[in-house]
Amino acid sequence: QVQLVESGGGLVQAGGSLRLSCAASGRSFSGYAMGWFRQAPGKEREPVAHINSGGTTNYADSVKGRFTISRDNAKNTVDLQMNTLKPEDTAVYYCAGSRLPVATMNPRVYSYWGQGTQVTVSS
Repeated sequence: QVQLVESGGGLVQAGGSLRLSCAASGRSFSGYAMGWFRQAPGKEREPVAHINSGGTTNYADSVKGRFTISRDNAKNTVDLQMNTLKPEDTAVYYCAGSRLPVATMNPRVYSYWGQGTQVTVSS
């Protein structure tokens, strides 16, 4: 059974940083794309960043220059370093795994999802 477990969420003041981590089990994702999405109250789930099997990355415009996605294939993990956080970054953040080596920001290409971790940024 494939499981994705996020950790690292919490409460932080605006301008601060958090590092989210996603640990995968039941399947190696070293040859597949992984991504991070988020959902704020009353809003639809939106893409944040993704990283392909070869290491190429893509970011939502709203987080470019502030967030960095990375992966450790040996540990089967994917991290999201979030700097200069803003109140509008407040959301539940989800880790997602694809069955494709190269993915997009479309959530439909991701087959596996974690339960999410809450990130709250106070002003």
